[in-house]
Amino acid sequence: MNSRERFLNALNGKSTDKVPAWFMRQAGRYLPEYRALKERHGFLTMVKTPDLATEVSLQPLRRFPIDAAILFSDILVIPEAMGQAYRFREEGGIAMDYRIETDTQIEQLSDGNIEERLDYVAQALKQLRRELGEKQALLGFGGSPWTLATYMLEGGSSEDFSRAKTFFYREPACFEKLLQKITRAVIRYFKMQIASGVDAIQIFDSWAAAASGCDYESCSLRWIRQIIAALPENFPMIVYAKGVSHRVSDLVSTGARALSLDWTADLPATYESLGGRVALQGNLDPALLTTEPDIVRDATARLLKSMSGKNAYIFNLGHGITPQAKIPCVDAMFEAINKQG
Repeated sequence: MNSRERFLNALNGKSTDKVPAWFMRQAGRYLPEYRALKERHGFLTMVKTPDLATEVSLQPLRRFPIDAAILFSDILVIPEAMGQAYRFREEGGIAMDYRIETDTQIEQLSDGNIEERLDYVAQALKQLRRELGEKQALLGFGGSPWTLATYMLEGGSSEDFSRAKTFFYREPACFEKLLQKITRAVIRYFKMQIASGVDAIQIFDSWAAAASGCDYESCSLRWIRQIIAALPENFPMIVYAKGVSHRVSDLVSTGARALSLDWTADLPATYESLGGRVALQGNLDPALLTTEPDIVRDATARLLKSMSGKNAYIFNLGHGITPQAKIPCVDAMFEAINKQG
């Protein structure tokens, strides 16, 4: 069984010869080869240049026995394609070119021609598919409409999301119009990714927990549900919603094939409660990868033991790997995965 078969079998709840594994933000600053490339070209250039995006996507696969490659890109390519560009602040975090505050600004956003504006993503995916062949799975991804809207309404990264939430409460009609536009753009983007050869797509609802519990359906879930319903029937969609693992039943209602859970979730209990309705992915704390190999090896083995015998399971981190992660710790993680089988 090759890596691609292993990954797709787990997504479909079928038995595998070992637990498939990949991890969020596989490429990044913890890798010296990534840092060297970024120093020469810059992040945005790498994202928008298919040859560079392909190279960065493949870098972690050359070091580690990973079962699925995930495209090197950014969720904010969607706002940029709609007319609201982004950049990185010198002090850290994201800055959008401007902040959405009025209905006129929303009207000026375009959800058309997404395929043309993001053709560099399609080209990178096609290159990756050729490189991987049938040996390893290829994942696409994108942000949820709510998570994308928080950046667009806040004008960038935020600590409290107060502007986005105030806009939701005070301007419901405008909020609805904005989320409709983002949703249409994301649907077109995901259809393009599917046509370019991806085996599955992960939706990142990274700021799910910013929405009040009673408003999460209106802010986010309904839009994710619309996206999945608009895609080809039975295409594997993975939903990652950080900070709301207590709402797994609601997340299952989106039509996702798999849920990716953060490190706060009780993975075995969640698996049992869902009765195999969806696959689960997760959920090693990425902070462990900044410690020592023995600590990582033991923590990985404990997690895998707790999920032993559960077919619909894919090993992953509970969030993206950090720049402070140590390569020997990542090696130790995969040693434990391969030993467990």
